[in-house]
Amino acid sequence: MIAVIELGGNQFIVREWDIIDVKKQDGELESIFNIEALLIASEDGKELKVWTPTVSGSKIELKVIDQFKGEKIRIFKMKSKKRFARNNGFRPKLTKVQVVSIA
Repeated sequence: MIAVIELGGNQFIVREWDIIDVKKQDGELESIFNIEALLIASEDGKELKVWTPTVSGSKIELKVIDQFKGEKIRIFKMKSKKRFARNNGFRPKLTKVQVVSIA
């Protein structure tokens, strides 16, 4: 089964046992949480479930594997001919989750 899920304002295409990095989610390590899918399809594409906004009755189980900081993101602002330049940056907080089951 393939599912499209939304976490932290981003959409991901996932299969069972996939590991993805998403924006920070509340939850302790090894905890499991459930969400509903936006779309569910079979591997061959013959069966498809789409609903607005989520597929009712769908259940995607996600397991929190790690909480960590991502790579540094640089933000550079400049205005030409004004001698203005500003360099900023931050490291986003991320959560690594594993898809346990799609139902």
